[in-house]
Amino acid sequence: MTYIGIIIMFVFVNNFILSQFLGLCPFIGVSKNVDSAIGMGFAVTFVMSIAALTTWAIYNFILAPLDITFLQTITFILVIATLVQLVEMVIQKTSPPLYKSLGIYLPLITTNCAVLGIALIAVRSEYSALESFVAGIAAGLGFLLAIVLMSTIRERMDREWVPKPLRGTPIAFITGGLMALAFMAFDKALLNNLVG
Repeated sequence: MTYIGIIIMFVFVNNFILSQFLGLCPFIGVSKNVDSAIGMGFAVTFVMSIAALTTWAIYNFILAPLDITFLQTITFILVIATLVQLVEMVIQKTSPPLYKSLGIYLPLITTNCAVLGIALIAVRSEYSALESFVAGIAAGLGFLLAIVLMSTIRERMDREWVPKPLRGTPIAFITGGLMALAFMAFDKALLNNLVG
């Protein structure tokens, strides 16, 4: 698959949040504010891209040659946890307001199944190092797109009248479901027509 195909696939066709329903915790929790959503989106994009490349290298240069691929999940989780700690320290030093607004959701990137998902997909799809990196960036950009769209909609809904039982998380899930339906228009047939 071409790099353009990988990008279109992970941003639109197989968007981790709206098609595969991975990473819903930060999607619902951080999407109340556009600025926080953008910060979380870029943090997840960075972690996903570096994690995809790092886990590819660990799998191909350590786990596969030593025939210990059964350790891939635990190894990938450790790599992701290390990357998240690095990102957390950088954000805390460079942007304390963003660090405070992300709160508990920043360390939760460690357990964000979307990050582990891209690492496993890149290895199982037998992507090259560059394809893994591009897939990580594209998956992160898909996450960023979904969370920014959601935060924009939620900020607008806060100014509108919503029935009391639907306020907050219930309307967020309904909105997420409608967004997922909209993203179903992007399918593999469209991808094949666009990139051949």
